[in-house]
Amino acid sequence: MASLRDLGLSEYESRAYRALLRTGPTTAKELSRASEVPMGRIYDVLNSLEGHTLVRSQAASRPKKYVAVEPDAALDRLLSERKRELEAQVEQYEEVVSELETELESGEPVDSGFWTAALGAEETIDLLLERIAAAERDVIVVAGAPAAGLDLGTVGDRVTAALEDALDRGVTVRVLLSPTAVDELPRSVGRRYTATLAETEGFQVRTAPDVTGTFNVFDGIEVCIEVPHPLSEEEPFAMIDLKDVEFATNVAAEFEPRWAEAKPLSFD
Repeated sequence: MASLRDLGLSEYESRAYRALLRTGPTTAKELSRASEVPMGRIYDVLNSLEGHTLVRSQAASRPKKYVAVEPDAALDRLLSERKRELEAQVEQYEEVVSELETELESGEPVDSGFWTAALGAEETIDLLLERIAAAERDVIVVAGAPAAGLDLGTVGDRVTAALEDALDRGVTVRVLLSPTAVDELPRSVGRRYTATLAETEGFQVRTAPDVTGTFNVFDGIEVCIEVPHPLSEEEPFAMIDLKDVEFATNVAAEFEPRWAEAKPLSFD
């Protein structure tokens, strides 16, 4: 059940405000009895409620009387206070992240090789987006089998958004698609390429008939390879992420001649 405490009031403050709504203008002593807030705390509670502009006092009366602000106005003020507090917290967290980004640095890539894997559709997509976000120089995207589940035709807007962010960081992006993958691209992705990415420096997309498999190469040192589901063509089974300079170099060497022979793709 919703409570005034959810909006930042203490238990005593909540009791006192609710009691004031029932009693109307009243003294601190009378309010202490009506709200069951100890007399030794009632003035602190009333001062706090006045600080929140939830209570008004009539100083001219003897003894001093207090009245509650109308509930609609009181709730609006409490909500505004919570929003301001949350906005301040967001700014603080953003400052912390900004400082940590410069403080925390990844270690140098290991030449001996390291691999990991993500299983299932969501985990696979998350891994792909994470690696695009970590790219510093260049990204190669090869999508030859859209039915496998993780090429641009399936992930769509999430991948293109990640590629846009990479381009904004100065990363070059080359996308090589098979004709089948092109046919499977949703219109939203095609429109995004046409409206945003096509004119962006560092972005190129081409198509070639001999493109097979779905994989990505990051910064010449890391390769993500999609593993199709053995029983379903509609979803990926896993994605293997290999950080191995020699392997990535070999994959790139196979990619380059196909890229050179591929034709620029237009989404007109």
